[in-house]
Amino acid sequence: MSVDHYENFPVASVILPKYLRAPIETIYRFARSADDIADATDLPPDFKRDRLAFFRTELKQIKSDAPPLTPLFSELSILISQYKLPIGLFFQLLDAFEQDLNVKRYENFTRLEEYCANSANPIGRIVLHLFGHTDEEYLIWSDSICTSLQIINFLQDVKDDYDLGRIYLPKDEMDSFGVTEDHIKNRIFDLHWLNFMNFQLDRANRYLDDGSNLYENLPRRLGIEIKMIVKSGLQVITKLNASRGNVFVTDHKMNSLDFIKILYQTAFRT
Repeated sequence: MSVDHYENFPVASVILPKYLRAPIETIYRFARSADDIADATDLPPDFKRDRLAFFRTELKQIKSDAPPLTPLFSELSILISQYKLPIGLFFQLLDAFEQDLNVKRYENFTRLEEYCANSANPIGRIVLHLFGHTDEEYLIWSDSICTSLQIINFLQDVKDDYDLGRIYLPKDEMDSFGVTEDHIKNRIFDLHWLNFMNFQLDRANRYLDDGSNLYENLPRRLGIEIKMIVKSGLQVITKLNASRGNVFVTDHKMNSLDFIKILYQTAFRT
């Protein structure tokens, strides 16, 4: 979704009911596999397109109640049928992975947000459908959280994404803060970059805050899981702020101490 942000945040943890951990892991494998294809540096572009096109064909098989050809999609077909998961959400994820092959820059935040609506938000919606909590306000709160996590991932992975030829930052906002591609290419940390990152982090924080009602209204176990994910996002924002947004020299990945903090915040703080 990119699903990269879920490597930094808890997914299918022991908090969730055991019977749902395997379904979530299967869904993650689908998204992870497609994302790996899109991000692979050793595969020709046409091969990537063909592989993702095959994924799309497999989803179409499921949609038409025909048997898929591969074990992964056979498992996915059973889950979609058993939990009545909207198959359109899986097509949206594929749309995002295919977009990664063709779109390398984003002119404004609206375009980036549209990408997040396909690359990240479907995961949250799928999880809510698995648990049977599909009220519209729940879905909107979930979208806010997932969009924020995706933005946070973009901010901490600026260098890696640039090495893949992509910049997941709004160009008009870069321009307004005096930030150019040279900042990323040459790892330039200056006042322009600092102010730009502060703006991006403030927005990501607002999106998480807007979605916080979700964990407060969900049943206990799912609510705790979502709260952990939100607190994880806030912890990465804290780390990014502590480095003043200098993603060029500082590692902002989560470590064991961070997860201890998150567990404490989840258990004892609002």
